[in-house]
Amino acid sequence: MKFLFSDYALGAAVATDLVNTSAQVRRSTGETLRDPEGLGRFLDEHGIPADAAGCVRRPTEEDLKQVLALRRELRELLESGSEEEFADGANALLRREAVEPSLERDPDGRWQWYAGTGQRASLSGELAALIGIGLLGVLRTLSHDRVRHCASPACDGMFVDTSKAGRRRYCMPAVCGNRLNVAAHRARRGAAGQ
Repeated sequence: MKFLFSDYALGAAVATDLVNTSAQVRRSTGETLRDPEGLGRFLDEHGIPADAAGCVRRPTEEDLKQVLALRRELRELLESGSEEEFADGANALLRREAVEPSLERDPDGRWQWYAGTGQRASLSGELAALIGIGLLGVLRTLSHDRVRHCASPACDGMFVDTSKAGRRRYCMPAVCGNRLNVAAHRARRGAAGQ
């Protein structure tokens, strides 16, 4: 699989979403990656083919086991205290599948840097490479400060903020942010009615 090296937002989004699939974060709905089918849905939602081994297939139990291990490792990496630890961990993700850079023309004819994994790369290795590229891009372009814990007191999620303004507060704005907005609205309505 090849990844556009400059598209760090994709890898950062996959990192955020993967970490936030755990029951630790999704207390109300529980574990998202319960089985290989759940992993398949996750991959489909992010446009990531599950054909890392070179043949079209769906994720297996072994793929799921490896991706869950990657998720635990990724959570620790996102919680790392220093930029150096963060860079070392993201670089280790890239080295896992011996990512090779190449300069190639994109569909519009422009020269772009790509990073590719070998044909025998595992599904978790493909994800590790994509995420590693994304996290290193965020560190270089934005800063380590863009890796944050969710601001919702009812959530243990984390996220990588790739927004232009850098003011994102919630791991899942449509869920965590909306819950707080609804609660604040109800509180204001209740106070106004008394």
